[in-house]
Amino acid sequence: MAGSQASRVRVARRIATAAAYGGGGLGLLGVGLAGVLLTESRMAVRAIGILGGDPPRADGMHGEAFADPLDSRPPLVMAFLGDSTAAGLGVQRAQETPGALLSSGLASVAERRVRLVNVAKSGARSGDLARQVERALAHCPDIAVLMIGANDVTRHAPAATSVRELGEAVGRLVAAGCEVVVGTCPDLGTIKPVRPPLRWVARRLSRQLAAAQTIAVVEAGGRTVSLGSLLGPEFATRPELFAADRYHPSAQGYATASMALLPSVCAALDLWPQDTPSAVGGPLEPQAVLPVAVAAAAAAGRSGTEVTAAGPSNGTWRWATLKQRFRLALPGGDAARQDPGAVADQEWPRAIASANSHPEADDAGATKR
Repeated sequence: MAGSQASRVRVARRIATAAAYGGGGLGLLGVGLAGVLLTESRMAVRAIGILGGDPPRADGMHGEAFADPLDSRPPLVMAFLGDSTAAGLGVQRAQETPGALLSSGLASVAERRVRLVNVAKSGARSGDLARQVERALAHCPDIAVLMIGANDVTRHAPAATSVRELGEAVGRLVAAGCEVVVGTCPDLGTIKPVRPPLRWVARRLSRQLAAAQTIAVVEAGGRTVSLGSLLGPEFATRPELFAADRYHPSAQGYATASMALLPSVCAALDLWPQDTPSAVGGPLEPQAVLPVAVAAAAAAGRSGTEVTAAGPSNGTWRWATLKQRFRLALPGGDAARQDPGAVADQEWPRAIASANSHPEADDAGATKR
């Protein structure tokens, strides 16, 4: 645990620094291993296949039933940007897409209509966000949700370039007065057709990218939610959370990811309850204030973890709040699998301590589960 966390801290700092100063990328793989992985990648692509058709469109008004009919305020505008997961590829009905799910969830909390504008596109990488931002800003969104990173890993985009492009996109949205929540790169090591050693490397690279994404997003004024483990142990043991290609989430999978994102979306708009114990004595949400790189590394290995800026220093965000908001509750399975939040309450502080106390440890065991 300590070696894996410390490795993510170190690599995330390197990638984020290269992104900030215009570096093209970092060589994370050796030449010999890259040759093996190229063969494995081709086999995985053939095994996965391609889903036909476009994702259903969910753009438009959501949450009419939750709105006060006497409320004269205009609807909140939510923009969705990113790749095929943001677009909702893998489901058949518009209401099953993450955009529709989050719009309805936000409307129920805000008691106000929400208009969804989804400009995400299947196959998109971080470099495509600039065009998507242009389209989104034309609608003056109040909140933007980005889900990006998987295609950057699978298509071998330079990590520092991808992180810089994401940071620039978030910065433009924030400058326009839009709140931003980014679902970071999922754990690609959980995809069934991907075999070892590619699976181990995919897990490592996706978590490293997720940590670096968090640093860039927080420094640009947004907040992130880790989606890594949501496509991890629960998905690995429950195939119904995947679509027919065993790569994209199913309707239930998108619902799980949306459950993780909703609290942060609401909090960004000051609609989530304050962090106080509930009236029935419920516990506080676990949280900590840490150096942003340490917070990013810890979040990359813990699903549903939000990272947001804790305060500015020298013009950039150097400290961040790490908060475990998400409680997964799915039918079937044992109690720990139904509610990893209960396990997170015990393990999550130890993960933080490991990352914080060994910032320069070796990368021992980083590719092992």
